[in-house]
Amino acid sequence: MAERPTHPTYDMGQHPDIAALRARYDLAAQSRSGQSVSGLAFLSGLYLAISPWVVGFFGRTTLTVNNLVTGIALALLAAGISSAYGRIHGLAWVVPIIGIWTIIAPWVLPPHGASVGMIISNVVTGAVITACGLATVTLGTMSTHRG
Repeated sequence: MAERPTHPTYDMGQHPDIAALRARYDLAAQSRSGQSVSGLAFLSGLYLAISPWVVGFFGRTTLTVNNLVTGIALALLAAGISSAYGRIHGLAWVVPIIGIWTIIAPWVLPPHGASVGMIISNVVTGAVITACGLATVTLGTMSTHRG
């Protein structure tokens, strides 16, 4: 015979304070600026994923795979932030890290000696991603302070 718990179980996700905080985060993400930042991050992720074929450095396997994987990850993360920011706001810090990695990847990943086109593509895309990430993190912080 199974024993019944002596204390009632309580789901912290249903706590009124947590529900109110999630609602504030969701309202911030649904604002024009929140949707613009999420949309730009999503498009940047898609561009990052296809950039080896757009710029023409698909011969460099390591950088090609890196940009494809990080681009897809960023696009999925941006879509999640756009649709459920209240639940995944804790992952927003990953976006600027992906941006910084995108900037330094041509110099860090072997083989070294990236072309000018590769470097410009990654640096500009990385800068846009970093700016979007910082805006996303700030968006969550500002909604917390306003409430």
